Amino acid sequence: MVLSSRAGVTQLVECDLAKVDVAGSNPVSRSKSRPPESSMMKRLVLLSSLALSALAQDYKLEPVATAAPDVPAAIGGVLQAQGYRVVGPKGPWCEIWFRKSIQQGPKPSDDAIAFSIPQGTLIGVLRFPGTAADRRDQVIKAGVYTLRYSDYPVDGAHQGVAPQRDFALMTPIASDSDPNAAPDFKTLVQWSTKASSTTHPAVLAVEPPAGTTFPALGKEGDSDWVLSVKIGDLPFAIILVGKTQG
Repeated sequence: MVLSSRAGVTQLVECDLAKVDVAGSNPVSRSKSRPPESSMMKRLVLLSSLALSALAQDYKLEPVATAAPDVPAAIGGVLQAQGYRVVGPKGPWCEIWFRKSIQQGPKPSDDAIAFSIPQGTLIGVLRFPGTAADRRDQVIKAGVYTLRYSDYPVDGAHQGVAPQRDFALMTPIASDSDPNAAPDFKTLVQWSTKASSTTHPAVLAVEPPAGTTFPALGKEGDSDWVLSVKIGDLPFAIILVGKTQG
């Protein structure tokens, strides 16, 4: 997707240099096979420019001034008027609208749970303009989905999913029209399998923001892209691009 370090530049250059004829012991042959130094430098500069251009193919954040499309009036009424668009190397990846505020509950006793958001709370609405993928690399069809908060239970089925237990589960908007609904974990998973078309829910990881600038889109690790925002007075981050490793 994106080259993750300057090592990629070196590899591109080395790969191309490997194609240059290696001179033998004959001085005449060496003189004929070796391109002029100025030509070699131009070639290196061109390769470096191409590699740096590839490195620049990151994701960026754009504002969306219009309201979320194709959502029931009840859900549209609790969402912020402005959304965000995440654009990648191949064009728009997703658009997201968060709700105006979230009522928080008591602080969790489990350190693996970052947020005190009640189970099943509507976080916002996500739109994929084209085929996309969730945190588990499951294929998600183009369309509009609700995002609801859930923490994964402590059981053998979810060990190693992520260091934290906080996730947002996607459900097709046609199957989730009540912003005040608070489905329990089992019910929300059933709803979300309609988004993944598998036996597993369609999930995105959420976490506390690493910075204090909002909104902000930043890279985390080798391939994750994290959107940090404020939902009311709650600092909140969601990994919109990337998948669980391992």
